[in-house]
Amino acid sequence: MEKIKNDAFKLIELSLGGKMTNQNGQSGIDCGNLWQKFEKGNFSERIPDRLNNEIYAVYFNYEGDYTQLFSYFIGCKVKNDTIITQGMTHMSIPSGNFTKVVAKGKMPDCVANSWNDISNSNTERSYNYDYEVYDERSRDWNDAEVDIFVLVC
Repeated sequence: MEKIKNDAFKLIELSLGGKMTNQNGQSGIDCGNLWQKFEKGNFSERIPDRLNNEIYAVYFNYEGDYTQLFSYFIGCKVKNDTIITQGMTHMSIPSGNFTKVVAKGKMPDCVANSWNDISNSNTERSYNYDYEVYDERSRDWNDAEVDIFVLVC
């Protein structure tokens, strides 16, 4: 785990449209369904003014810790003055101190295992904005790398 300070940035995204829970594996189902919709709808290509090809999965609006309800979306980093495309929303991720974890291995297990490690660690999470970054290193699902950023207190 590495501690870093990130600057604020804007995302345009496809939102889950409600809250989800980690109970009974429901978040895995909900996240998977949103990823399928994002990929099938070719949303990343439809986002205007993308700054790069990275895809962000953001966990936010927590009602407590990771055992409580929270919101989720998938999107891409854009210029701050980008106009929102119909059917999408935007969010600004604030600057802050984050703990960075690199998930490595077979997808999606490596990401789930890394979140379990984070949950079982002594990391003092703020439960405001946490996110994953998917780039060229995550394309091979048998040997992927995904950066996970956890906002800390």
